[in-house]
Amino acid sequence: MQINRLFEITYLLIERGRMTAAELAERFEVSTRTIYRDLEILSGAGIPVYTDRGKGGGIRMMEQFVLGRSLLTEGEQDRLLAGLQGLSALDVPEAKAALQKLAALFGRPQNTWLEVDLSPWGDGADKQVQFSLLQEAVQCRRVIVFDYFGANGVASRRQVEPLKLLFKGRGWYLYGFCWQRQGFRLFKCGRMRRVELTGEQVTREAPDMIFSNAASIEMITLRLHLDAGLAYRVYDEFPPEQVERLPDGGFLVKMQAAAGEWVFSFLLSLGPQAQVLGPAWVREGMQKRLEQMQKAYQTPHPLADEGKKA
Repeated sequence: MQINRLFEITYLLIERGRMTAAELAERFEVSTRTIYRDLEILSGAGIPVYTDRGKGGGIRMMEQFVLGRSLLTEGEQDRLLAGLQGLSALDVPEAKAALQKLAALFGRPQNTWLEVDLSPWGDGADKQVQFSLLQEAVQCRRVIVFDYFGANGVASRRQVEPLKLLFKGRGWYLYGFCWQRQGFRLFKCGRMRRVELTGEQVTREAPDMIFSNAASIEMITLRLHLDAGLAYRVYDEFPPEQVERLPDGGFLVKMQAAAGEWVFSFLLSLGPQAQVLGPAWVREGMQKRLEQMQKAYQTPHPLADEGKKA
């Protein structure tokens, strides 16, 4: 506890320039005598703190002092600060606090050349609350319960030991041990609802490199033809080695994908300017889903808007 207090006293003096012993004592809920003992320890460790008496006095840090320059190179400091800035973009409170402290301790401004936000457009505050709750569950090793909507559309209540949060492709996942399925599972965070912490403690450990070790995931090779009008999607979503430009301006794409219902959702999002060339069963699956969509739109829905567009 004392080490944490010494670190924060150092940070506060660098950031604010001056504080009184009474202010520090109130902040840490200790006596002023304890604060003065802490200052003696800091001075003995080579931290140049000193006190000014009289009006406007207080405890100060020697000007131009920077802590830890010898511990990390400037490049290492930049990479550390950039990584924390990426986490703070996700509204992780601990990352923002650490970013402020380390920037002050390194004597470097908070570099704003990078802005990172991995959340989808239009995400509301509820998603950030859920993310923070999952983060707390993983870090505090607390079992959680939640409603989960599988790819088949069926919802079930799950009780899970959360082990790690992961970002892959286009979304966040929770890796954990599911008590209902009695096995390790990946849960897509966007399909989770009513997440709650329980009093149960996590007893298992997460392996390293979860996605790399997921050898059981079935992969398929998709061959697609995309019209020239979908060039923006090609450049956004496919690496150059997967794309062949055709004489008519269109594209031939050959990509690897994890098998699952998400494949059809992704292909449908490409619209009528894209066509699946193979495998045959994926073409048939697309045709089936398009027929189902056409049938749905041919049948009037009681909640649909009526009349012509204004």
